Amino acid sequence: MIRFVLHRLLLTIPALLGLLVLTFIMLRVLPNDPSAALAGENATPAQIAAVRKAYGFDEPIWKQFVIYAGQVGRGDFGNSIISNRPVLRDIAERLPATLELTFVSLLFAACVGIPLGTMAAVWYNSFFDHAVRVATVAGLAIASFWFAIILQMIFAMELDWLPLRGRFPVGLAPPAHITGLYLVDSLLTLRFDLFHQAFVHILMPAFTMSLAGLASIARFTRAGVLETMQKEFVHYAEAAGYARSRIIWVYVLRNSVVGATTQIGLLFGGLIASAVAVESIFDWPGVGSYAVSAILTSDYKAVLAVTLVVGLIYSLVNILVDVVHAWLDPRVAEKL
Repeated sequence: MIRFVLHRLLLTIPALLGLLVLTFIMLRVLPNDPSAALAGENATPAQIAAVRKAYGFDEPIWKQFVIYAGQVGRGDFGNSIISNRPVLRDIAERLPATLELTFVSLLFAACVGIPLGTMAAVWYNSFFDHAVRVATVAGLAIASFWFAIILQMIFAMELDWLPLRGRFPVGLAPPAHITGLYLVDSLLTLRFDLFHQAFVHILMPAFTMSLAGLASIARFTRAGVLETMQKEFVHYAEAAGYARSRIIWVYVLRNSVVGATTQIGLLFGGLIASAVAVESIFDWPGVGSYAVSAILTSDYKAVLAVTLVVGLIYSLVNILVDVVHAWLDPRVAEKL
């Protein structure tokens, strides 16, 4: 297992390099000129040309990439045009907000989607099964930005049950910084009042992001449980007199969630990508909103850094998913 993990970690290096090349080329062929953004709105053509020469934008693209790749190899991602601070510092401050939103969304999607899919398979072709199938199709079809606005209109504007936007109330100090995750930090410091504030602020954006993932996990779980229930060991357990609830929730479910856990790993990257729209709507101070600002201002170093960080997290999560597969199914571990 250790050899497998090390091998997968080494494979992430060429994958991240390819991601860097692709993103760099896409940013450099866009019509937006980073030199003009750096020089300012009222800059003259001569000033823009001077900035272009100072930052090396007048060099061939391949040479610019080699220089930037060398800087990245030394851990230098440059300064942001937006904040004029090191890009890594900006990302480090915003990444916990995005990770917390993603983790809560995944947790909700898994805790609701797996039981829904299991019960739909157990009650195959019942009214509940048909209702779950219709709901999951709707969950996959609904646009997240539209659903987010509907939630804001109902629960924030009409009912006034939840805050409209933001990660924490304005004027209220967040919990002491330990992990950067407000929910975790408030529990670690026993500040349950702050936990409540962080919880009500994350409810709507997390539910919005989890909708498609919940539907996908439920469908994969349903398919896996239906297939496993036809296995001989299930019929043997039923003939031996085991309780049906024990057969379903202990033996069948463990052999059925391999596909669902794979989907969870894939969803992690998708959720971080969808956080761009959700964070903008809910004014969530995460990496997604930072990436939107970087794109609009042609802050190419910030965009490249965000892309690499998200790609690295996505790769690490997929390695973790493979390890979980090996734990759930020993046959997978033998092939690693």
